[in-house]
Amino acid sequence: MRIIQDDGEALGRFATDLIAERIADRPDAVIGLATGSSPIPIYVEMARRVAAGTLDLSSVRFFALDEYVGLAADHPMSYRAFLDDHVVGPCNLDPAQLTVLNGKAADPVAECADYEQAISAAGGIDLQLLGIGHNGHIGFNEPTSSFASRTRVVALTHQTVDANARFFDDDAEDVPLLALSQGIGTILEAGRLVLIATGAGKAPAIRSAIEGELTSSVPASALQLHPKVTFLVDEFAGSMLARVDFYRRERQIIPGYGH
Repeated sequence: MRIIQDDGEALGRFATDLIAERIADRPDAVIGLATGSSPIPIYVEMARRVAAGTLDLSSVRFFALDEYVGLAADHPMSYRAFLDDHVVGPCNLDPAQLTVLNGKAADPVAECADYEQAISAAGGIDLQLLGIGHNGHIGFNEPTSSFASRTRVVALTHQTVDANARFFDDDAEDVPLLALSQGIGTILEAGRLVLIATGAGKAPAIRSAIEGELTSSVPASALQLHPKVTFLVDEFAGSMLARVDFYRRERQIIPGYGH
């Protein structure tokens, strides 16, 4: 499903509707969280609804998609810190509700195996939020990642390091070169996938992921294999889609489309 909205706030509302629907069906739902700028409108809307008393996250379990190797949980650029700042605090969660890979684990390989087991023990992820990199990566699964890959240690491409330098005072030298990430195979096992993308810079990746060939050179193209995936894009991120008019019409004529 391809949902195109005018701006990030509208996308955030739509994604939060999907999360709320899953929680209504299963109050102890397991939600996978992504980091970066794209999902922030979702987290703002989640916090707004929690404050308004229209969304109850008290029994929900959360798993982070990835984490940098070498950064402690309290490092300001760790993804644990990001999610504490954007989700745990604003949504008034118990920190124990969120599980994040340990970037300082003495044995990163064992940490990844333990993470897979923790997801399985929770009953699997019901809904996984995703962003997309300029090179089509999801999580930290860079181009040529196996579609069957599991949570593992990954090396980051120069393109990803350069793109993430903005979070490190624009100093690429400070960006870790390794990360721990759910694999594409892990991601594809979630009950539902919701990918959000905003801005013209993401347009080529969105076009390749939705309308391009299935290839490990574009990791997000693997989402074409999932039976229940929703791409949420603004007008800019969707600007290179060849069938954009069809996607808008599709949403209008199919009852319950996107839900």
